[in-house]
Amino acid sequence: MSKQSRSRRRWWLGLAGLILIGAALKWFLFPSAEPPRLATAPVVLSDLEETVLATGTLEAFEQVSVGAQASGQIKSLKVALGDQVKQGQLVAEIDSLTQQNSLRTAEAALAQVRAQLKAKQATLRQAELEFKRQRQMRDKEASSQLDLESAEATLNVTRAEIAALEAQIESAAIAVSTAKVNLAYTKITSPIDGVVVAIVNKQGQTVNAAQTAPTIIKVAKLDVMTVKAQISEADVIRVKPGQKVYFTILGDSDHRYEATLRGIEPAPDSINSESSSTSSSSSTSSSSSSTSGSSTSSAIYYNGLFEVDNPDGRLRISMTAQVSIVLAEAKAALTIPTVALGDKLGPDRYLVQVLGQDQTPRAQEVRVGIGGHSRVQILEGLREGQQVVVGDAKAIAGNENSDGPRRGPPMGF
Repeated sequence: MSKQSRSRRRWWLGLAGLILIGAALKWFLFPSAEPPRLATAPVVLSDLEETVLATGTLEAFEQVSVGAQASGQIKSLKVALGDQVKQGQLVAEIDSLTQQNSLRTAEAALAQVRAQLKAKQATLRQAELEFKRQRQMRDKEASSQLDLESAEATLNVTRAEIAALEAQIESAAIAVSTAKVNLAYTKITSPIDGVVVAIVNKQGQTVNAAQTAPTIIKVAKLDVMTVKAQISEADVIRVKPGQKVYFTILGDSDHRYEATLRGIEPAPDSINSESSSTSSSSSTSSSSSSTSGSSTSSAIYYNGLFEVDNPDGRLRISMTAQVSIVLAEAKAALTIPTVALGDKLGPDRYLVQVLGQDQTPRAQEVRVGIGGHSRVQILEGLREGQQVVVGDAKAIAGNENSDGPRRGPPMGF
Protein backbone atom coordinates (compact mmCIF):
# COMPACT_ATOMS: atom_id res chain seq x y z
CA MET A 1 0.00 0.00 0.00
CA SER A 2 1.38 3.36 -0.96
CA LYS A 3 2.18 6.03 1.51
CA GLN A 4 -0.59 8.25 0.13
CA SER A 5 -3.21 5.50 0.59
CA ARG A 6 -2.20 4.90 4.18
CA SER A 7 -2.46 8.63 4.91
CA ARG A 8 -5.94 8.82 3.40
CA ARG A 9 -7.08 5.82 5.43
CA ARG A 10 -5.83 7.32 8.68
CA TRP A 11 -7.66 10.55 7.82
CA TRP A 12 -10.97 8.72 7.35
CA LEU A 13 -10.48 6.71 10.52
CA GLY A 14 -9.77 9.89 12.48
CA LEU A 15 -12.90 11.55 11.08
CA ALA A 16 -15.02 8.56 12.01
CA GLY A 17 -13.59 8.60 15.52
CA LEU A 18 -14.36 12.29 15.89
CA ILE A 19 -17.94 11.70 14.74
CA LEU A 20 -18.35 8.87 17.27
CA ILE A 21 -16.88 10.99 20.06
CA GLY A 22 -19.15 13.90 19.14
CA ALA A 23 -22.20 11.67 19.08
CA ALA A 24 -21.30 10.23 22.47
CA LEU A 25 -20.78 13.68 23.94
CA LYS A 26 -24.12 14.88 22.51
CA TRP A 27 -25.90 11.82 23.93
CA PHE A 28 -24.25 12.33 27.32
CA LEU A 29 -24.55 16.11 27.54
CA PHE A 30 -27.83 16.64 25.66
CA PRO A 31 -30.05 13.59 26.12
CA SER A 32 -33.22 13.46 24.07
CA ALA A 33 -36.39 14.73 25.78
CA GLU A 34 -38.49 11.97 27.26
CA PRO A 35 -41.99 11.95 25.78
CA PRO A 36 -44.57 13.10 28.34
CA ARG A 37 -46.40 10.43 30.30
CA LEU A 38 -50.04 11.34 30.83
CA ALA A 39 -51.95 10.62 34.03
CA THR A 40 -55.46 9.40 33.29
CA ALA A 41 -58.58 8.41 35.18
CA PRO A 42 -61.53 6.29 34.02
CA VAL A 43 -65.10 7.46 33.58
CA VAL A 44 -66.97 5.51 36.26
CA LEU A 45 -70.43 5.24 37.78
CA SER A 46 -70.64 6.55 41.33
CA ASP A 47 -73.00 8.24 43.76
CA LEU A 48 -72.46 11.99 43.87
CA GLU A 49 -73.75 14.84 45.98
CA GLU A 50 -73.23 18.59 45.81
CA THR A 51 -72.88 20.09 49.27
CA VAL A 52 -72.18 23.33 51.08
CA LEU A 53 -69.67 22.94 53.89
CA ALA A 54 -70.10 24.87 57.13
CA THR A 55 -68.75 24.85 60.66
CA GLY A 56 -71.38 24.60 63.36
CA THR A 57 -71.71 24.83 67.12
CA LEU A 58 -73.98 22.63 69.23
CA GLU A 59 -76.40 24.25 71.66
CA ALA A 60 -79.17 22.97 73.90
CA PHE A 61 -82.57 23.08 72.22
CA GLU A 62 -83.95 24.74 75.35
CA GLN A 63 -81.87 26.37 78.08
CA VAL A 64 -83.15 28.47 80.99
CA SER A 65 -81.24 30.67 83.41
CA VAL A 66 -82.90 30.08 86.78
CA GLY A 67 -82.65 33.36 88.70
CA ALA A 68 -83.55 34.75 92.11
CA GLN A 69 -86.34 37.30 92.49
CA ALA A 70 -85.62 37.75 96.20
CA SER A 71 -82.54 39.33 97.73
CA GLY A 72 -80.59 37.60 100.47
CA GLN A 73 -78.05 34.91 101.19
CA ILE A 74 -78.32 31.56 99.42
CA LYS A 75 -79.17 29.37 102.40
CA SER A 76 -78.90 26.03 100.60
CA LEU A 77 -78.26 24.72 97.11
CA LYS A 78 -80.15 21.51 96.46
CA VAL A 79 -78.49 20.40 93.20
CA ALA A 80 -75.03 19.78 91.79
CA LEU A 81 -73.57 20.22 88.34
CA GLY A 82 -74.89 17.56 85.96
CA ASP A 83 -77.92 16.62 88.09
CA GLN A 84 -81.21 15.75 86.40
CA VAL A 85 -84.05 17.98 87.63
CA LYS A 86 -87.81 17.98 87.11
CA GLN A 87 -90.12 20.91 86.53
CA GLY A 88 -91.11 22.41 89.90
CA GLN A 89 -88.27 20.70 91.79
CA LEU A 90 -86.68 22.79 94.57
CA VAL A 91 -83.14 23.71 93.53
CA ALA A 92 -82.15 26.46 96.00
CA GLU A 93 -83.36 28.40 99.05
CA ILE A 94 -82.63 31.99 100.03
CA ASP A 95 -82.66 33.11 103.67
CA SER A 96 -86.31 34.08 104.15
CA LEU A 97 -86.24 35.89 107.53
CA THR A 98 -86.72 39.33 105.96
CA GLN A 99 -89.60 38.11 103.78
CA GLN A 100 -91.24 36.35 106.73
CA ASN A 101 -91.10 39.56 108.79
CA SER A 102 -92.57 41.52 105.89
CA LEU A 103 -95.43 39.03 105.68
CA ARG A 104 -96.11 39.28 109.44
CA THR A 105 -96.13 43.08 109.22
CA ALA A 106 -98.56 43.03 106.31
CA GLU A 107 -100.86 40.55 108.07
CA ALA A 108 -100.81 42.70 111.23
CA ALA A 109 -101.71 45.81 109.22
CA LEU A 110 -104.60 43.94 107.61
CA ALA A 111 -105.88 42.75 111.00
CA GLN A 112 -105.69 46.29 112.37
CA VAL A 113 -107.75 47.73 109.53
CA ARG A 114 -110.33 44.98 109.88
CA ALA A 115 -110.66 45.78 113.60
CA GLN A 116 -111.15 49.46 112.77
CA LEU A 117 -113.85 48.45 110.30
CA LYS A 118 -115.71 46.47 112.97
CA ALA A 119 -115.56 49.43 115.33
CA LYS A 120 -116.78 51.79 112.63
CA GLN A 121 -119.63 49.40 111.72
CA ALA A 122 -120.78 49.60 115.36
CA THR A 123 -120.63 53.39 115.15
CA LEU A 124 -122.67 53.24 111.95
CA ARG A 125 -125.38 51.23 113.72
CA GLN A 126 -125.51 53.84 116.48
CA ALA A 127 -125.67 56.68 113.93
CA GLU A 128 -128.53 55.00 112.07
CA LEU A 129 -130.54 54.64 115.30
CA GLU A 130 -129.87 58.25 116.26
CA PHE A 131 -130.94 59.50 112.85
CA LYS A 132 -134.14 57.40 113.03
CA ARG A 133 -134.96 58.74 116.50
CA GLN A 134 -134.35 62.35 115.49
CA ARG A 135 -136.60 61.99 112.44
CA GLN A 136 -139.44 60.58 114.57
CA MET A 137 -139.02 63.34 117.13
CA ARG A 138 -138.98 65.95 114.37
CA ASP A 139 -142.17 64.57 112.95
CA LYS A 140 -143.77 65.16 116.39
CA GLU A 141 -142.00 68.52 116.63
CA ALA A 142 -140.20 67.26 119.73
CA SER A 143 -136.73 68.24 118.42
CA SER A 144 -135.25 70.93 116.24
CA GLN A 145 -134.36 70.72 112.55
CA LEU A 146 -130.72 71.30 113.46
CA ASP A 147 -130.61 68.11 115.56
CA LEU A 148 -132.05 66.09 112.65
CA GLU A 149 -129.53 67.50 110.17
CA SER A 150 -126.66 66.84 112.60
CA ALA A 151 -127.72 63.20 113.02
CA GLU A 152 -127.99 62.79 109.23
CA ALA A 153 -124.49 64.27 108.69
CA THR A 154 -123.01 61.94 111.32
CA LEU A 155 -124.61 58.97 109.55
CA ASN A 156 -123.22 59.96 106.14
CA VAL A 157 -119.72 60.57 107.52
CA THR A 158 -119.70 57.17 109.21
CA ARG A 159 -120.73 55.46 105.98
CA ALA A 160 -117.90 57.22 104.09
CA GLU A 161 -115.38 56.20 106.76
CA ILE A 162 -116.52 52.59 106.41
CA ALA A 163 -116.02 52.75 102.62
CA ALA A 164 -112.51 54.13 103.20
CA LEU A 165 -111.74 51.33 105.65
CA GLU A 166 -112.97 48.73 103.16
CA ALA A 167 -110.58 50.17 100.56
CA GLN A 168 -107.77 50.05 103.10
CA ILE A 169 -108.60 46.41 103.81
CA GLU A 170 -108.34 45.61 100.10
CA SER A 171 -104.98 47.39 99.90
CA ALA A 172 -103.72 45.58 103.01
CA ALA A 173 -104.86 42.26 101.57
CA ILE A 174 -102.85 42.99 98.40
CA ALA A 175 -99.82 43.77 100.59
CA VAL A 176 -100.25 40.42 102.33
CA SER A 177 -100.49 38.64 98.97
CA THR A 178 -97.36 40.41 97.74
CA ALA A 179 -95.51 39.47 100.92
CA LYS A 180 -96.53 35.83 100.44
CA VAL A 181 -95.26 35.91 96.85
CA ASN A 182 -91.96 37.44 97.98
CA LEU A 183 -91.66 34.73 100.61
CA ALA A 184 -92.31 32.08 97.93
CA TYR A 185 -89.53 33.64 95.82
CA THR A 186 -87.04 32.47 98.46
CA LYS A 187 -87.70 28.90 97.31
CA ILE A 188 -86.29 28.60 93.78
CA THR A 189 -87.65 25.81 91.59
CA SER A 190 -86.73 24.54 88.14
CA PRO A 191 -89.08 25.80 85.38
CA ILE A 192 -88.36 22.83 83.07
CA ASP A 193 -87.17 19.23 83.05
CA GLY A 194 -83.48 19.10 82.22
CA VAL A 195 -79.88 18.91 83.35
CA VAL A 196 -78.01 21.41 85.50
CA VAL A 197 -75.34 22.69 83.10
CA ALA A 198 -73.98 25.59 85.17
CA ILE A 199 -73.95 26.81 88.77
CA VAL A 200 -73.42 30.57 88.74
CA ASN A 201 -73.89 31.40 92.46
CA LYS A 202 -72.93 28.97 95.19
CA GLN A 203 -74.32 28.29 98.64
CA GLY A 204 -73.49 31.09 101.10
CA GLN A 205 -73.30 33.84 98.49
CA THR A 206 -75.55 36.88 98.79
CA VAL A 207 -77.62 37.93 95.79
CA ASN A 208 -79.31 41.27 95.16
CA ALA A 209 -82.47 41.16 93.08
CA ALA A 210 -83.28 44.87 93.42
CA GLN A 211 -82.70 45.69 89.73
CA THR A 212 -82.01 42.42 87.92
CA ALA A 213 -82.65 38.77 88.71
CA PRO A 214 -79.23 37.20 89.42
CA THR A 215 -78.78 33.73 87.92
CA ILE A 216 -78.36 30.86 90.37
CA ILE A 217 -78.14 27.89 88.00
CA LYS A 218 -78.71 27.08 84.33
CA VAL A 219 -80.90 24.17 83.28
CA ALA A 220 -80.95 22.77 79.75
CA LYS A 221 -82.80 20.07 77.85
CA LEU A 222 -80.11 17.91 76.24
CA ASP A 223 -82.24 15.17 74.69
CA VAL A 224 -82.51 17.38 71.60
CA MET A 225 -79.65 19.59 70.43
CA THR A 226 -79.70 22.59 68.11
CA VAL A 227 -76.84 23.09 65.66
CA LYS A 228 -75.94 26.61 64.50
CA ALA A 229 -74.03 26.22 61.24
CA GLN A 230 -72.18 29.28 59.91
CA ILE A 231 -72.95 29.55 56.19
CA SER A 232 -70.88 32.01 54.15
CA GLU A 233 -72.64 34.74 52.21
CA ALA A 234 -71.38 33.14 48.97
CA ASP A 235 -73.24 29.90 49.74
CA VAL A 236 -76.31 31.09 51.65
CA ILE A 237 -78.20 32.03 48.47
CA ARG A 238 -78.17 28.34 47.46
CA VAL A 239 -79.38 27.07 50.82
CA LYS A 240 -83.02 26.86 51.91
CA PRO A 241 -85.04 25.25 54.72
CA GLY A 242 -85.99 21.61 54.22
CA GLN A 243 -82.68 20.53 52.69
CA LYS A 244 -80.94 17.41 53.96
CA VAL A 245 -78.11 18.04 56.42
CA TYR A 246 -75.51 15.80 58.02
CA PHE A 247 -72.57 16.48 60.30
CA THR A 248 -69.77 14.87 62.26
CA ILE A 249 -68.06 15.89 65.48
CA LEU A 250 -64.32 16.07 66.08
CA GLY A 251 -64.30 13.27 68.64
CA ASP A 252 -66.12 10.79 66.37
CA SER A 253 -65.58 11.65 62.73
CA ASP A 254 -66.77 8.22 61.56
CA HIS A 255 -70.31 8.64 62.88
CA ARG A 256 -72.61 10.79 60.75
CA TYR A 257 -75.64 12.55 62.26
CA GLU A 258 -78.44 13.35 59.83
CA ALA A 259 -81.11 16.06 60.11
CA THR A 260 -83.15 18.57 58.11
CA LEU A 261 -82.38 22.27 57.88
CA ARG A 262 -85.05 24.13 59.88
CA GLY A 263 -84.28 27.71 58.94
CA ILE A 264 -81.70 30.41 58.29
CA GLU A 265 -81.39 33.47 60.50
CA PRO A 266 -82.13 36.62 58.46
CA ALA A 267 -79.13 38.58 59.75
CA PRO A 268 -75.55 37.63 60.66
CA ASP A 269 -74.28 37.60 64.23
CA SER A 270 -72.09 40.60 63.47
CA ILE A 271 -75.16 42.85 63.19
CA ASN A 272 -75.47 42.91 66.98
CA SER A 273 -72.00 44.33 67.45
CA GLU A 274 -72.61 46.80 64.64
CA SER A 275 -75.85 47.96 66.24
CA SER A 276 -74.15 48.48 69.59
CA SER A 277 -71.39 50.49 67.97
CA THR A 278 -73.93 52.97 66.55
CA SER A 279 -74.98 53.92 70.09
CA SER A 280 -71.51 55.27 70.92
CA SER A 281 -71.00 59.03 71.37
CA SER A 282 -70.21 61.34 68.47
CA SER A 283 -66.71 61.89 69.83
CA THR A 284 -65.72 58.44 68.56
CA SER A 285 -67.21 58.88 65.09
CA SER A 286 -63.88 59.72 63.48
CA SER A 287 -62.15 56.62 64.83
CA SER A 288 -65.07 54.36 63.89
CA SER A 289 -65.12 55.73 60.36
CA SER A 290 -61.43 55.02 59.97
CA THR A 291 -61.99 51.35 60.77
CA SER A 292 -65.13 50.95 58.65
CA GLY A 293 -63.11 49.73 55.72
CA SER A 294 -61.66 46.82 57.65
CA SER A 295 -65.02 45.85 59.20
CA THR A 296 -66.78 45.70 55.84
CA SER A 297 -64.06 43.50 54.37
CA SER A 298 -64.48 40.82 57.05
CA ALA A 299 -66.26 37.57 56.19
CA ILE A 300 -70.02 37.45 56.71
CA TYR A 301 -71.73 34.27 57.92
CA TYR A 302 -75.42 33.44 58.44
CA ASN A 303 -76.57 30.84 60.97
CA GLY A 304 -78.41 27.84 59.60
CA LEU A 305 -80.43 26.07 62.29
CA PHE A 306 -81.44 22.43 62.65
CA GLU A 307 -82.13 19.94 65.44
CA VAL A 308 -80.84 16.45 66.11
CA ASP A 309 -81.93 13.88 68.70
CA ASN A 310 -79.46 13.18 71.49
CA PRO A 311 -80.93 10.27 73.46
CA ASP A 312 -77.60 8.93 74.72
CA GLY A 313 -76.17 12.36 75.64
CA ARG A 314 -73.08 12.01 73.43
CA LEU A 315 -73.57 15.46 71.99
CA ARG A 316 -72.63 18.27 74.35
CA ILE A 317 -73.02 22.03 74.45
CA SER A 318 -70.40 24.04 72.47
CA MET A 319 -69.11 21.02 70.52
CA THR A 320 -67.87 21.78 67.01
CA ALA A 321 -69.75 20.19 64.11
CA GLN A 322 -68.48 19.77 60.55
CA VAL A 323 -71.71 20.34 58.64
CA SER A 324 -72.60 19.41 55.06
CA ILE A 325 -75.79 20.81 53.54
CA VAL A 326 -76.89 18.71 50.56
CA LEU A 327 -77.92 20.87 47.59
CA ALA A 328 -78.35 18.01 45.08
CA GLU A 329 -77.48 14.32 44.75
CA ALA A 330 -77.33 11.72 41.99
CA LYS A 331 -77.16 7.93 42.23
CA ALA A 332 -75.03 5.80 39.84
CA ALA A 333 -74.05 8.83 37.75
CA LEU A 334 -71.22 9.05 35.20
CA THR A 335 -68.40 10.93 36.92
CA ILE A 336 -64.84 12.07 36.29
CA PRO A 337 -62.33 13.84 38.54
CA THR A 338 -62.92 17.59 38.71
CA VAL A 339 -59.28 18.26 37.74
CA ALA A 340 -59.97 16.70 34.31
CA LEU A 341 -62.12 19.67 33.30
CA GLY A 342 -60.41 22.05 30.91
CA ASP A 343 -61.59 25.27 29.28
CA LYS A 344 -65.12 26.40 30.03
CA LEU A 345 -67.28 26.70 26.91
CA GLY A 346 -70.59 27.68 28.49
CA PRO A 347 -72.67 27.61 31.67
CA ASP A 348 -72.43 23.81 31.93
CA ARG A 349 -70.03 22.82 29.13
CA TYR A 350 -66.29 22.13 29.33
CA LEU A 351 -63.50 20.64 27.27
CA VAL A 352 -61.79 17.46 28.50
CA GLN A 353 -58.89 15.49 27.02
CA VAL A 354 -59.95 11.91 26.20
CA LEU A 355 -57.40 9.17 25.51
CA GLY A 356 -58.08 7.51 22.15
CA GLN A 357 -57.39 3.97 20.91
CA ASP A 358 -53.91 5.05 19.82
CA GLN A 359 -53.21 6.45 23.31
CA THR A 360 -53.29 9.96 21.87
CA PRO A 361 -55.39 12.56 23.73
CA ARG A 362 -58.10 14.45 21.87
CA ALA A 363 -60.36 17.31 22.96
CA GLN A 364 -63.98 16.41 23.75
CA GLU A 365 -66.81 18.74 24.73
CA VAL A 366 -68.89 17.54 27.66
CA ARG A 367 -71.97 18.75 29.55
CA VAL A 368 -71.67 18.59 33.33
CA GLY A 369 -74.27 18.20 36.06
CA ILE A 370 -73.77 18.50 39.80
CA GLY A 371 -70.28 18.81 41.17
CA GLY A 372 -68.88 17.27 44.31
CA HIS A 373 -65.65 18.22 46.05
CA SER A 374 -63.46 15.95 43.89
CA ARG A 375 -65.69 14.56 41.12
CA VAL A 376 -68.23 15.99 38.70
CA GLN A 377 -71.24 14.44 36.98
CA ILE A 378 -71.10 14.02 33.17
CA LEU A 379 -74.44 14.31 31.39
CA GLU A 380 -73.21 14.25 27.77
CA GLY A 381 -70.01 13.62 25.85
CA LEU A 382 -68.46 10.58 27.59
CA ARG A 383 -69.27 6.95 28.27
CA GLU A 384 -68.31 4.59 31.04
CA GLY A 385 -64.80 3.14 30.80
CA GLN A 386 -63.21 5.92 28.76
CA GLN A 387 -59.94 7.39 30.03
CA VAL A 388 -59.69 11.16 30.59
CA VAL A 389 -56.44 13.04 31.06
CA VAL A 390 -56.03 14.57 34.50
CA GLY A 391 -52.47 15.90 33.99
CA ASP A 392 -48.84 15.00 33.39
CA ALA A 393 -47.73 12.05 35.50
CA LYS A 394 -44.36 13.58 36.38
CA ALA A 395 -45.88 16.94 37.29
CA ILE A 396 -48.53 15.27 39.43
CA ALA A 397 -45.87 13.22 41.21
CA GLY A 398 -43.91 16.41 41.87
CA ASN A 399 -47.02 18.12 43.27
CA GLU A 400 -47.76 15.16 45.53
CA ASN A 401 -44.24 15.30 46.95
CA SER A 402 -44.30 19.08 47.44
CA ASP A 403 -45.89 20.92 50.37
CA GLY A 404 -47.89 23.34 48.22
CA PRO A 405 -51.51 22.78 47.24
CA ARG A 406 -52.45 21.25 43.92
CA ARG A 407 -54.14 23.54 41.45
CA GLY A 408 -57.30 22.65 39.56
CA PRO A 409 -60.30 24.28 37.99
CA PRO A 410 -62.59 26.17 40.36
CA MET A 411 -65.64 24.50 41.84
CA GLY A 412 -69.16 25.54 40.89
CA PHE A 413 -70.99 25.10 37.61
